[in-house]
Amino acid sequence: MSLLNFLPLLCALALLAPVALSPVSTRANRVVTRVSLSVFGRYVRESGRRQARRRRLLRAAHVGETYRLYASKTWVYAGLAAVAGSVVGVYLVGLVLAVLSVSSATLRETLPSRLGFLANLHAVPTLSMSELFVTLLFSSATLGLAAGGLTYWLRWATLSHRADARERRIDASLARTVAFVYALSRSGMAFPEILRTLARNRAVYGEAAEEVEVAVKAMDLFGLDMLTAIQQMAQQSPSEKFEDLAENLTSVLQSGQSLPSYLHDQYERYQEDAEAEQEAFLELLATLAEGYVSLFVVGPLLLVTLLVIVGLMGIAETLEFLHLMTYLLVPLGNVGFVVYLDSITESLTAGGRDRDVDDPTIADVRRVSDPDATRSVLGDGGVAASASRDDRLANAERLALYDRFRDLRSGLENPVRTVLADPVVVLYATVPLAVVSLVVRVGPAVAAGTATPRAVDDAVVQAALFVLATFAVVRELRRRRLMSIEAAAPDLLDRLASVNEAGMTVVESIEQVADSDLGVLDAEIRRTWRDIEWGTDAATALYRFEDRIDSPTITRIVTLVTNAMHASDDIGRVLRIAADDAQATRRLRRQRRQEMLTYLVIVYLAFLVFLIIVAALNSILIPALEQVPQTETGGSVSAAVPGTGGVSSVSVDAYTLVFFHTALIQGLFSGVVAGKMGEGSVRDGAKHAAVLVTVAYVVFLALP
Repeated sequence: MSLLNFLPLLCALALLAPVALSPVSTRANRVVTRVSLSVFGRYVRESGRRQARRRRLLRAAHVGETYRLYASKTWVYAGLAAVAGSVVGVYLVGLVLAVLSVSSATLRETLPSRLGFLANLHAVPTLSMSELFVTLLFSSATLGLAAGGLTYWLRWATLSHRADARERRIDASLARTVAFVYALSRSGMAFPEILRTLARNRAVYGEAAEEVEVAVKAMDLFGLDMLTAIQQMAQQSPSEKFEDLAENLTSVLQSGQSLPSYLHDQYERYQEDAEAEQEAFLELLATLAEGYVSLFVVGPLLLVTLLVIVGLMGIAETLEFLHLMTYLLVPLGNVGFVVYLDSITESLTAGGRDRDVDDPTIADVRRVSDPDATRSVLGDGGVAASASRDDRLANAERLALYDRFRDLRSGLENPVRTVLADPVVVLYATVPLAVVSLVVRVGPAVAAGTATPRAVDDAVVQAALFVLATFAVVRELRRRRLMSIEAAAPDLLDRLASVNEAGMTVVESIEQVADSDLGVLDAEIRRTWRDIEWGTDAATALYRFEDRIDSPTITRIVTLVTNAMHASDDIGRVLRIAADDAQATRRLRRQRRQEMLTYLVIVYLAFLVFLIIVAALNSILIPALEQVPQTETGGSVSAAVPGTGGVSSVSVDAYTLVFFHTALIQGLFSGVVAGKMGEGSVRDGAKHAAVLVTVAYVVFLALP
């Protein structure tokens, strides 16, 4: 077939290239923008109820495009999709006609004897040129209109989805954001500066801080007064809770009421809302857990049993259906369930992101990229200001080289700390080792053609367990360490608050607390005090403390305390608020773990039942076939089983292999789902997956 036949298809796909590249290429995005505005810009209607709603969605989703530009791009995307869909429709009909233009005799020879009747149903009439033209035109127009309409709908539906996702993240982070504003207001900081501080720390406090940044930009870039900026922020927010908070805040600021008292009431209200929302969420998770067990554990179990019995009775060949279910349907179903869980649990992790803290030891040193780097390099390693230009440049380049390899050097110097800080790092070592072990163990046998499925399975499963187990151990150590630190954080804050309220400064408070017993935080607090003793200011010492621990809770605490220190040295009340917030967060997490423990047990028990029945099928039903007269076919054992309609040849080894793979795959995904439901992270499912896969592997090793 000539390549010229595919030229229209290649042209249609080439039309979509700028659209596909626009999110990652500035030039492609500029081309799409110019074409969109020049072709459809003048036809976009900007007035009307629907247009006003879509314009609000654009602002709520924080899309950096005007309504006219977004609508113009939508029409361009829909038009290109319609053209590409029309061309693809022609090729699709041609492919269908080519596939169906097979004679009945050929189909009868290809199909199994029991399905031979399907060949009689197959009949493709011969189409004339006019009929073929009408068929291709109809398919082209139908698929083109469908592609264009679907693209147009998806553009606006995606916008609504992004706004809804932001609303969930705003509501989830609202309590801790209000606690931050309340604490800083108690420290005496001016309210406009509180808003600016919150906007600067949006990576710590999440989506609610992103909304506050709207008001800060309105004040600093467009010169709006604070009240007008807050009102504008309220109108653009997708969250009704945040909108009510902003509007009530405007009223409080205008009336001259006590701002801390209002914020205290709001903080307690949002904490109660957070507890109520978590209860509702736990009820939803309970329902999902029961549905998962019924649909993805019991369902495949019943289907496996039915297919095996049908296959063994000789009614139909079911081995291919078992393969389809084991290797495609079960993984796809579990992946879809995990994706759905991730979408509804997104709000639980919003606003708790870590931030990167630069190494304060070299934070104030000028870099090569600094235009003033060649003028003065005092404190950059001992080079005097009177040194030559070449010496100054060489020293600055050495500092830049140090920055580039700093992470690698620190990782090699203290690998345990590096791995505990980010358990994913351990995969960089274990995955290559697992691949090498596979190549060494099964590579020669595969090359020689003597590899057996059992040997390959043993090597693959053992390598996978090695990767899973090592990652699970490191992840669990990190999780327990963070839990211990977050459990000790409220006690640390309470002690700091007590000492500070007694009249001591922040530095003196840290000195006093460094000598107390704080459990897992003892060593870190002593290191913080040692930093201060050696001349580091308190804020930098706390930032180093935050960087070493790398916990979202500690990050929020340090952010609050260091910003409150800029307003006043009397931060006892701020520390009390931070302690209450940390305690409330820990209480919610502990409640969730306790509630979900029951459903973790259910997932484990459901998998064990699944494993027992599959093992029974393999060790009882299949061996029963050995009592039936057997034949040797190509080196594999086959059993003749009388069925309702005749005799069927059953491959015992094939069924045993598919049982083994079904148990392994079910154990892997059940563990992932258990981690996602119980602890909110797929990574935490590694330990459950390792346990379940190990149990399945050991059970099948013990079977005769």
